[in-house]
Amino acid sequence: MADKDTFEELSLLVRSRYALIVLNTRETERAGHGLARVASDLSLLFFSWTRSRGLRRGELVTDPMVEGTVEPAKALAHILNEGAGLFHFRELGPHLDDPAVVSSVLDAVHHFSNRRGALILTGSDLHIPDALRPHATVLELPPPSFDDYRRLLERLIREYSAKMPVKVELTQQDRVRLINNLAGLTTLEAEKVITKLIVEDGALRSHDAERVMVAKRQVVEQDGLLEYYPAEEGLENVAGLAGLKHWLGRRRAVVQDPRKAEEFGLSFPKGMLLLGVPGCGKSLSAKAVAREWGLPLLRLDPGNLYDKYIGDSEKNFKRAMQTAERMAPIVLWIDELEKAFASVSGDSDGGVSNRIFGSFLSWLQERKGDVFVVATSNDVAKLPPEFIRKGRFDEVFFVDLPRGDAREEIFRIHLRKRKQDPALFDTGRLAAVTEGFSGAEIEESVTSALYSAFAESRALTTDDLVAEAAKTRPLSRLMAERLDALRKWASNRTVPADQIPA
Repeated sequence: MADKDTFEELSLLVRSRYALIVLNTRETERAGHGLARVASDLSLLFFSWTRSRGLRRGELVTDPMVEGTVEPAKALAHILNEGAGLFHFRELGPHLDDPAVVSSVLDAVHHFSNRRGALILTGSDLHIPDALRPHATVLELPPPSFDDYRRLLERLIREYSAKMPVKVELTQQDRVRLINNLAGLTTLEAEKVITKLIVEDGALRSHDAERVMVAKRQVVEQDGLLEYYPAEEGLENVAGLAGLKHWLGRRRAVVQDPRKAEEFGLSFPKGMLLLGVPGCGKSLSAKAVAREWGLPLLRLDPGNLYDKYIGDSEKNFKRAMQTAERMAPIVLWIDELEKAFASVSGDSDGGVSNRIFGSFLSWLQERKGDVFVVATSNDVAKLPPEFIRKGRFDEVFFVDLPRGDAREEIFRIHLRKRKQDPALFDTGRLAAVTEGFSGAEIEESVTSALYSAFAESRALTTDDLVAEAAKTRPLSRLMAERLDALRKWASNRTVPADQIPA
């Protein structure tokens, strides 16, 4: 629902004598501007209240304050003296635990039963007491749309171009990317970010799209539930997994221009679930997707969700998902998904895991915002079967041990990372002696061989790498039965990540 639709619905409610309307939003200023327009359209007086300035006739800080209305109960009582009008109370939520305030709200509701107007409460996730719930109608103010940000950008360019020289060196694609990166910021936050970009050097350039992400990163880190990960490596640093790369490549254009894709009938991709052998590139793939698609990467650590206080874990989850949606478009990485819901099958934690699990499934199905979820799992036996159902994720991939050509590429990648020339090594021989090794085990053999060569003050050789590989007992040998069972399970339930479909 767009802003216009929201305020048209609110206007209809006011005309229909709905006396108490709750507008759920973080942007109380934006809500105030919209409510003032509604009051004007309905030929009603408009009043606004804040705890610091009391009740004012109008929405501006310069508008005169009604004496003695700083206390919320007294401000609400003043409504009875004014007759008709639209009364906007910002952030009244913390005071709704006060019986006197609740009683005053009920008086206002009764007052508007035979007078034009309404009491509007705005705030984020306001808790409405039981006494008020039968009288309250809740509306959601949607976040700013692409067009809202576009109009804001154009307005600021015009305003600052009238004051100073401003160079706009943005291609159409750059402009779309910059506007997309503003998503999740409030209009006030976005205005500050754009203004800083313009004023700082008198220009808007292609790299400014990345600078917008700094502001979004600060929002994430302040919350503490999601971790912002720098996406430093792309898919070129992921060996093998040709099927997975092909699948991601087919969706890249949708991510880069979601509006054009929507006009074509395509929605933003939901995500993918990566199951398989530990150490074979699942987590690396999650980070690489964000780099390839030019999206920020947020990591959800399930351990951060669980709190010792009853109800707080569910609130943490809801807040984390709201943050993810605010930051969209993003890649949301949930590593080792099975650990988040280890207690789903039982009641060892008082049912907290069950409740969060249910909320998570609902969010996967119905989430708002362009959030591409990459979830990984090493132990499918602990993973609730509901995750496998189509609709939660776009695809479920099985990531197996790397084949010979992939092992060669893994050696080349890790040698290059450590300032070694891969051409000086027999990667074919190395691939042969590391049959059954995971990518992580190959990386460890390279690191260990380098330590040995450095300690002896000599260059690294193929023999050093072969010797280290010989010392390693890979997981595929230690847990052969378990891996065979995993492959058998995945054979008709998942898509092989290393095979391009015919």
